[in-house]
This record gives sequence, structure tokens and C-alpha cells, in this order.
Amino acid sequence: MIIRKYQPSDCKELADLFYNTVHTVNAKDYTKEQLNVWATGQVDLEQWNKSLQEHFSVVAVDDEIIVGFGDIDKTGYLDHLFVHTSYQRKGIASAICNQLEQAVQGDITTHASITAKPFFEKRGYKIVKEQQVERQGIFHLTKRAFCKCL
Repeated sequence: MIIRKYQPSDCKELADLFYNTVHTVNAKDYTKEQLNVWATGQVDLEQWNKSLQEHFSVVAVDDEIIVGFGDIDKTGYLDHLFVHTSYQRKGIASAICNQLEQAVQGDITTHASITAKPFFEKRGYKIVKEQQVERQGIFHLTKRAFCKCL
């Protein structure tokens, strides 16, 4: 596996990976309705590409298959961290997160799903706030704000 910088040609594949990961990996912690408003399958690829280019964004590739990705902005906000459903628990998220954490100085924050909570806690992140996220008028995407305060 290699981790490389994001390229605009990755965008569609990352959007698909995001959708599929949310609808499989997170399905044990969220209802179908919650998953459908979180990952609708209707991503604005131009907006995603712009955001990923503005952030420090990396892609994990194994045998020419994109198996994960993540991004962090200059303020230390870790926005995305997703690993393909078939590649879970192989150290890919940790490898991506290591790259992201090294890219910024100071505290790192993220809004993580219930599913990701143990991963971030194991890395030393602390919950600073629990929240209900609204999407399409539905207030039930429970997420937690985490901080890895340095």
C-alpha cells in the first residue's frame, strides 16, 4: 500500500468509496434513513474536488485500487477519513491519519461518527462535545466532536 497526494482524477472514485463505506461500515450504528441523508449518492463533484484540493488530502492505494482517503485543512480540522469496506482493520486509517496529523501544527479536531469513536479515542483524541447533526430536516446523525490537543 502507498499513500499519495490527492489528484483531481480521484474525485469520483472517492465519492463512491465514501457512499459505499457509509452504507456498509456505518450501517451497524445508524438507521437506513440516517445513512441515506448522510451519504445521498448525489455528491457535487466540483465542490468535493475544490475542497480536497484546498486541504491537505491523501489517498491510500493498494495494487492500483483506491482503498482509503482523508483530508485536513490548515486549521487542523480533519474533515474526511474513510476506508473501503473490504479493507477495514488493516491499518489503512491509521496510516492515512498519521500523514494528516503530521501535516499541521497544533490541535486537531474532527467530527466523527459513532462508528469511528473507538478509532479516534485509541489515537488519543478526546470528546469535547456530542451533537445531533441536521441533514435534510432530520436531526439524528449523532456525531462527536473530538480534539487531539497537543
